[in-house]
Amino acid sequence: MADVLIAPSILSADFARLGEEVRAIDTAGADWIHVDVMDGHFVPNLTIGPGVVKALRPHTKKVMDVHLMIAPVDPYIPAFAEAGADIITVHAEAGAHLDRSLQVIRALGKKAGVSLNPGTPESVLEYVMDRLDLILVMSVNPGFGGQAFIPAMVEKIKRIKAMIGDRDITIEVDGGINPETAPDVVAAGATALVAGSAVFGGDYGDRIAAIRESCASL
Repeated sequence: MADVLIAPSILSADFARLGEEVRAIDTAGADWIHVDVMDGHFVPNLTIGPGVVKALRPHTKKVMDVHLMIAPVDPYIPAFAEAGADIITVHAEAGAHLDRSLQVIRALGKKAGVSLNPGTPESVLEYVMDRLDLILVMSVNPGFGGQAFIPAMVEKIKRIKAMIGDRDITIEVDGGINPETAPDVVAAGATALVAGSAVFGGDYGDRIAAIRESCASL
């Protein structure tokens, strides 16, 4: 099995020293830096905008994995692309024209992702598969860190894996990921794991290594 990518979510970082935190998780072995953008409308929380992404960009050369939990989303895609996002992920539920949103992301030279809330069926992906670089499966309801993993998402990941076939699309999972839940989602087909409190709740290097090692035998 290919190596699992670990993408610590800075939602769980110390916001008073975000640049330092990004450098710390980079040094500790993070593969990607996951940035949760919330608007207080599409999800019940308010976090950061493109200005913060731009400010963080010089602090790491790792992939900046930007997850837009905002609606409407299309007007803000260019700003996040310009700020330095490498992957821009939009929610299937955030607008009426998912195909158009993905076209905008790719036209800006960025990798395009779609995220699905736990209650959203994977069938919404059927007609946009050829525009995707990443599918982000939410294994909690988005809006807050520290929630418990929803076990039903394991079967959803398996179905998405079957839909992908031989396409080069990464399956990423976000929500309740830790050394106990990571092996189940990786066995189902995930290759990138978002972890917030499971990384930032202790020694970052040890925490990242523990998640990686939990999947090593798969």
